[in-house]
Amino acid sequence: MKLEAKVQKAMNEQVNKELYSSYLYLSMSAWCESEGYPGCAKWLGMQSSEEREHAMKIYHFIHERGGRVELAGIDTPKSDFKDLTQLFTMVLEHERKVSASITALYETAMKANDYATQIMLQWFITEQVEEEKNANEIVDLLKKVGESPVSLLMFDRQLGTRAAG
Repeated sequence: MKLEAKVQKAMNEQVNKELYSSYLYLSMSAWCESEGYPGCAKWLGMQSSEEREHAMKIYHFIHERGGRVELAGIDTPKSDFKDLTQLFTMVLEHERKVSASITALYETAMKANDYATQIMLQWFITEQVEEEKNANEIVDLLKKVGESPVSLLMFDRQLGTRAAG
């Protein structure tokens, strides 16, 4: 079954959103690196790679379903942040937007009776629950840490222990 035009369009838009997410997290990683937070830079760099993998998962799915991938321009991400709390609050807000986008895409597939796309998107819905949970935990931890340089150093070190997963 070939992708319906509305589903293909929405899937292509999601590829763009996932690539933007990758670009945004890479920009955040660069800021952290320049501000002396190598652990946060590593965490965000890994997040950037993960988002690109998400884009490619959808990209390949479109092709598997006989659709056509149409790439669009990627917006310039923010590159300057007040502090880690602002940055990770933006991560959380961004993940919530991505969750809403995935949900809307799922609804588009439902309306088209596109069961294969719905099944594929269930993986993304589960992934977004985890992404929001992780970002929320980081924001909560930063609120507890406050502006203490020693605590921020320990926080940065903790985020740097993230393993590929």
